Amino acid sequence: GSVVAYFTSAKFLLYLGHALSTWGDRMWHFAVSVFLVELYGNSLLLTAVYGLVVAGSVLLLGAIIGDWVDKNSRLKVAQTSLVVQNASVILCGIILMIVFLFKTQLLTLYHGWLLTMCYILVITIANIANLASTATAITIQRDWIVVVAGEDRSKLADMNATIRRIDQLTNILAPMAVGQIMTFGSPMIGCGFISGWNLMSMCVEYLLLWKVYQKTPTLAVKSAKVEESELKQLNVKKESDMKPAEGVQLIVEKDVTGFEPQQEKEVSCTARIAEPFITFRDGWVAYYNQPVFLAGMGLAFLYMTVLGFDCITTGYAYTQGLSGSVLSLLMGASAVTGIMGTVAFTWLRRKCGLVRTGLISGVAQFACLVLCAISVFMPGSPLDLTVSPFADISARLFESEPLPTIASPEDKPEMVFATGMPNVLNGSTTPANSDPEMSPEPVPLISVSLLFAGVIAARVGLWSFDLTVTQLLQENVVESERGIINGVQNSMNYLLDLLHFIMVILAPNPEAFGLLVLISVSFVAMGHIMYFRFAQKSLGKQLFVCCTPDPKAVSDGLPPGNTSTV
Repeated sequence: GSVVAYFTSAKFLLYLGHALSTWGDRMWHFAVSVFLVELYGNSLLLTAVYGLVVAGSVLLLGAIIGDWVDKNSRLKVAQTSLVVQNASVILCGIILMIVFLFKTQLLTLYHGWLLTMCYILVITIANIANLASTATAITIQRDWIVVVAGEDRSKLADMNATIRRIDQLTNILAPMAVGQIMTFGSPMIGCGFISGWNLMSMCVEYLLLWKVYQKTPTLAVKSAKVEESELKQLNVKKESDMKPAEGVQLIVEKDVTGFEPQQEKEVSCTARIAEPFITFRDGWVAYYNQPVFLAGMGLAFLYMTVLGFDCITTGYAYTQGLSGSVLSLLMGASAVTGIMGTVAFTWLRRKCGLVRTGLISGVAQFACLVLCAISVFMPGSPLDLTVSPFADISARLFESEPLPTIASPEDKPEMVFATGMPNVLNGSTTPANSDPEMSPEPVPLISVSLLFAGVIAARVGLWSFDLTVTQLLQENVVESERGIINGVQNSMNYLLDLLHFIMVILAPNPEAFGLLVLISVSFVAMGHIMYFRFAQKSLGKQLFVCCTPDPKAVSDGLPPGNTSTV
């Protein structure tokens, strides 16, 4: 009976819906970059444009998306974002299938402009899908999960950790699955599979959302900010004496004395145009005024790093002698340590409280990244400060021959290496899978081994810290501002992530990679210093006191004066 109760509980249904949504997201994000490369003749131009459009859109629209989440009912937001996201992916898949089938004919029509319009359409719709995915993540992971957990913060911590474990597993398994389909089938078959998956997944997720909503009556209760917005839109009077019918969304009552929608004046066109800009400004101001502002900034600074498993770091490792199979094993190991980080988070939070968990996680991550800094000066490191980081760019600007393509961070290393694309990290146009007799002398592996040892070990502290800041935002941001604050947080994350790619573009040669590592470690340190300052304010004189499993201390680690903000 208890097993059946668990598998029919709102918590499990929320996990299942998140797993389906994340699986589809990971498959699409992996495949769309490969599709764009295939379509544009093994050039990464379209992939780079797509990545820039996605990052810029979330950066500019994050606060507006969050404000939309706040001003509308939970079920409406979840259902709308779900349908828009999956419908956009399905439409993209259909367009890509048509382009793959009739690419030759499209090239001859209107001097190729029709094909160009298809590329623009795919990137635009894919960007809409990503924005809808952002809205889904905000409403489910930052709002619904808090309501389902109720007042039990230990349950909230466990649910956050489980969500991250699902993310880790799907991040590895979903690209592997769609990659096999594309390898043994074709890109067109891959498009069809992803479109079909999203169609079925959308129906199942829609049903799961409705079941979770029915099983959790408190989801139907939202702050008065929604009520006022809906009253303005519908232009109706408040009827407090009416009982809502079954299935109708409930809204927390609020005194709206003096609010007369029927007397509201027509909003001018200028005001409507200015509204998104005002929302953008108000969102960033509200984010700055949050008590957890420094903690959120600390998390954002962790995105300014090359010490991850994107194509930048793994491509560098490939030039240092690591094979594709070894890199895939290292990626698997990083997923395992990431899951260990979620386990460590739940244990540390019970023992030491939420704020101190962030301190311990930050120290653990930085201690592991010290290995990466040491690796820069070990045998085998190509660091050469006498070589200008911009030498590679300036040399190519004056070359008459075509520029070699640059690996995009969205591409998986296995796909890049298998296509025989140029190895641009060492300035060579020799394919990565060329004759081994023509390859350079083997490089000592001490440096790259220390680098990846630090990166993999740091995942434990990284994911524990990420969960800490996530729960701090969930607990300390008022319900009426959860959407807009988390939207701005996503914008900050994308901003620092974008800066790290710009940093790599400015210094792409391997001699400068060690400098990028040192800069990355410095930004991680600055991020944890910000969190340390936040913890110092929160804990006061108890910062260095040995923690005990006192229920009041374990609740969240905040002093009595801050409990009113939770």
